[in-house]
Amino acid sequence: MEDDSRWIELDGAVNARDLGGLPTADGRTTRLGRVLRSDNLQDLSVADVRILLDDYALKNVIDLRSDAEVRLEGPGPLTRVPSVTIHQLSLFAEGGRHTDVAADVDKALPWQERPSDGPEQDRSTGHYLGYLADRGDSVVAALRVMTRTDGAALVHCAAGKDRTGVVCALALDVAGVTREAIVADYAQTGERLEAVLRRLRGSDTYAADLDSRPADTHQPHAAIMEKFLARVDEEHGGTLGWLSEHGWTDEDTDTLRERLLG
Repeated sequence: MEDDSRWIELDGAVNARDLGGLPTADGRTTRLGRVLRSDNLQDLSVADVRILLDDYALKNVIDLRSDAEVRLEGPGPLTRVPSVTIHQLSLFAEGGRHTDVAADVDKALPWQERPSDGPEQDRSTGHYLGYLADRGDSVVAALRVMTRTDGAALVHCAAGKDRTGVVCALALDVAGVTREAIVADYAQTGERLEAVLRRLRGSDTYAADLDSRPADTHQPHAAIMEKFLARVDEEHGGTLGWLSEHGWTDEDTDTLRERLLG
């Protein structure tokens, strides 16, 4: 059943929602209007920008797309808003091979270089662990942007599902949100998946890639996030264990919890 209270209805993005309203293990609830998540922001209308600025006091955008995606898609409307800071924090190792603006799109999407064998859920979990292995710096930086107190932060990628899902799950885990609620937030993208895929198929950057894969491979199955978090638990002693290996401090934890819960 769809929780309408957390969705943000925009003309130019279909997978935007608030990370507020989620329960923690100690009986608290995450605050609305602090951290938002979304799919690509390229198509935001003037009215959308006003909603984000006026209703959410948007100040920081965490863009998890690769250099190639940003270059191919071009600047979005929020890049022209002086009060909004864009933090481009790719979750892929940027090898510097795709420097030509006219680069072959089929070779410019970094996830296409990942292994494609094995069950789909295991492949997705492997991709998610790859973000942590390749770009721990970007993950830590993204969570630190979320701690800023000057207004809302919005994290997005292309679909707002995989990269955004991982970063949001880690942030919610730090805040003490229940595992069940973290997994449910990840899976909630499935309610808007058809609209997300329809949007991305309208972009030359993503259309061919989407059409080359079976429809079910796009589904954010709850089991994928459950497996990913279980692997982080097993291999690093949990999210905080992994973060501490990448320079995250107790002060960072306190600040993020205060932001999401205070």
